[in-house]
Amino acid sequence: MTARRVVAFGGGHGLSASLRALRHCAPELDLDITAVVTVGDDGGSSGRLRAERGGLPPGDLRQALVALAGDHPATRRSAGLFQHRFAAVPAGVPPLGEADPAPAATDGRNPDRRDQGANSQGPDDQGADSSGAAVPGAERASTRADGLAGHAVGNLVLCGLMEMLGDPVAALEHAGAMLGTVGRVLPMSRQPVGIEAQVRGVDPAAPDEIRTVRGQHQVAVTTGRVESLRLTPSAPPACAEVIEAIRAADWLIFGPGSWYTSVLPHLLVPQLADAIVSTSARRLVTLNLAAEKETLGLSVADHLAALHWYLPELKVDLVLADAKAVGDPEPVERAAESLGARLVLAPVAVTGGTPRHDPAALGAALVPVLGADR
Repeated sequence: MTARRVVAFGGGHGLSASLRALRHCAPELDLDITAVVTVGDDGGSSGRLRAERGGLPPGDLRQALVALAGDHPATRRSAGLFQHRFAAVPAGVPPLGEADPAPAATDGRNPDRRDQGANSQGPDDQGADSSGAAVPGAERASTRADGLAGHAVGNLVLCGLMEMLGDPVAALEHAGAMLGTVGRVLPMSRQPVGIEAQVRGVDPAAPDEIRTVRGQHQVAVTTGRVESLRLTPSAPPACAEVIEAIRAADWLIFGPGSWYTSVLPHLLVPQLADAIVSTSARRLVTLNLAAEKETLGLSVADHLAALHWYLPELKVDLVLADAKAVGDPEPVERAAESLGARLVLAPVAVTGGTPRHDPAALGAALVPVLGADR
């Protein structure tokens, strides 16, 4: 049986959920999976590496690789290593290989107080928590300066491979071989991009004022309503391998994920947009289960309208959504029809807790969709 070629677009946890769901389609379906990842991340470990060393932000690429990692115990352990994040080191713990510090002199001073050494932090130093964020106030002295704190091992590996090989696609191919991935991970562009948004009501005291919010992280956590979105540069070159994958695909899948910072950016790359519109592949949109900060005030139907707003020529075949998340299906059905699509409702969320997709349930819902003949 010929494998069905699927190209999934997104970034971060949403794309990871989609890729894990696609893996659950086996053995019913034989899929050739390509993940296309946004390259605008500027927060956390990825943002630090991007600012300090240049190149593509590795975090979302790492997440996609891990989602596609093979099931052999060795590759699963490697995937766990890629996800391992260095914690901040307590100030009193000596570096590996060094003896415990000698007790401080007790020349009339408090014997529990030590002189500041090279690893001590002065009032202008700041520590980091496990995410790489600054540690405020009194907690600063509890950790010593540590450049690894907050970094995921996989981010460092990808950064090293991209520097060593000089090509992010070659680096991702090598990392995929390390993890035994059952699919391919590609960046939407070999060039990192910036994400900017015009946001209304950033300042609650001026609810009608529109401001420019710059950076993927700042857009993702904005408290206002996003009015428009753009990339910088406005026309980054699309990854050539992505264009080839789109042209050869049987299905294109958009979402779930952060709509403004993970899904829509793909439609703003002109060469990608042209390929998405002109391909003979069918197109599926998987809707989110709940609004995020960046999409507060946006209805489920508005998410579909945003696709049309940023790429008016886009036609979609199917929209997949969770019935409980949709609520009244009528406005969503109308929005889907405006894109040329049919709405499919299925129970795809985990039961209880934070709204998130269940990979097994989402995969079960995808099998009859992706397996259907034209």
